[in-house]
Amino acid sequence: MSLHDQRLVLPDDEHNRQLVANVHPANWVNPEPTGRYNIVVIGAGTAGLITAVIAASLGAKVALIEKHLMGGDCLNVGCVPSKGMIRAARAWSDLKKAGEFGLHIPPGVTYDFGAVMARMRKLRARISHNDSAHRYKSLGVDVLIGQAHFAGPDTIAVKGEAGNRSLSFVKAALCTGARAAAPPIPGLQEAGYLTNETVFSLTELPPRLGVIGAGPIGCELAQAFARLGSQVTLIEAMHGILPNEDREAAHLVQQQLVRDGVTLHCCGKDLTVSQADGEKRLTVESHGQHYAITVDDILVGAGRQPNVEGLGLEAAGVQYDKTGVIVNDRLQTTNPRIFAAGDICSRYKFTHAADAMAQIVIQNALFPHPLGLGYAGVDSLVMPWCTFTEPEIAHVGLYEKDANAKGLEVETYTFKLDEVDRAILDGDEEGFARVHIQKGTDKIVGATIVAAHAGDMINEFSVLMRAGLGAKSLAATIHPYPTQAEVSKKVINLWRKAHFTQRSKSLLVKLFAMLRR
Repeated sequence: MSLHDQRLVLPDDEHNRQLVANVHPANWVNPEPTGRYNIVVIGAGTAGLITAVIAASLGAKVALIEKHLMGGDCLNVGCVPSKGMIRAARAWSDLKKAGEFGLHIPPGVTYDFGAVMARMRKLRARISHNDSAHRYKSLGVDVLIGQAHFAGPDTIAVKGEAGNRSLSFVKAALCTGARAAAPPIPGLQEAGYLTNETVFSLTELPPRLGVIGAGPIGCELAQAFARLGSQVTLIEAMHGILPNEDREAAHLVQQQLVRDGVTLHCCGKDLTVSQADGEKRLTVESHGQHYAITVDDILVGAGRQPNVEGLGLEAAGVQYDKTGVIVNDRLQTTNPRIFAAGDICSRYKFTHAADAMAQIVIQNALFPHPLGLGYAGVDSLVMPWCTFTEPEIAHVGLYEKDANAKGLEVETYTFKLDEVDRAILDGDEEGFARVHIQKGTDKIVGATIVAAHAGDMINEFSVLMRAGLGAKSLAATIHPYPTQAEVSKKVINLWRKAHFTQRSKSLLVKLFAMLRR
């Protein structure tokens, strides 16, 4: 691996060399601009890639600038590597339950964390072709590698080893994403810690791992590392885990984390970090008790902060604050020529959210209506999400408390997986589907699913809500038997039964009596 590659991705192996060759090729030469671009995109994560490729496919002249790795967090240090690890962790966990399925594993089984990470790197490198500089060039996008900086309201300077360039644009899109936030915990900086940007470079399993933050990243990786053999301590400032999720759903996942061997200290106060003799020491107050935990590594998953530095946003008249670039519903910044999409401006920090926002930018930036009509807006998005623990928690729309806060009266129904045949047969019976339906209508305003494949199952509700279809449509839809997805229909059937009133039944009794005459 060259010095160029070593700066970008570790460890040095064939898989990471392939990754870097795709997403930050060493000998790349930036193209010379020939006139104004219809749109210049800064940042080649999901939002930037989607914006650039759609614009180019429509015939626009497009430039895409990336200073680090194309593919952004999702490919390099986010969804892709984490799900590779989680899949391996699930395999290890399943092995421990093999006897239940009649498979008796003899003593002497070996576990190879290094092989788990090598598999992840191999698959990540394979997927990276889709986001590669050469592929985007072949699709008609001018790819530039270097640091982008607004030199004026319609000009961007690019500096780097691939060549300094100056680009003028009609429209621009800011898609530089976000990075792991560093919480102000005494001693943390001095002791050193892992984030999602560094944890996937590990080649050896930390025997003892402290995880700070019980949000989605913290919970997913705490469970994965515990299943892979680490002694994991999870510390959360609030009560329980996944504080933004349905509480019953989060509690089910919390119970599974404990069964996997994760020690949880929630309601954590006065957290400090120190180090001595190559070890790190966490001290925390939790529920009136003082704890001192010695670990080998610390993983921080406690929020994100937007990448707004070094872009010259002031020169372009683009305002921002600590949450990111300020945009309106059309994703337009305070400079009408410049739009933003993805983590840099959104509270939904998901790959699929960035994808959806990129398509809004395309419509609003490249096809502005002369009368100010026909714009796309983020308010119209139906945004599902999923935390990929086992079981998974997936959600779309409003929670019951959110509906109440909006003045919507809703009826809430829950159907548990321990009454769904396929879930029982699969051994996945801990979970449920919960739906919120606007009172007096069949309109679904929100749904939560806790299940082994909740992230796949929530799509049924997302489609209904996006299409403006209600519970009656789902009730009339045939679901194959036996599937875990039947839980979605069964929870809707609870709503149907609740609305089959005694008066309705009495009328039917009279009708059938008449038919018997």
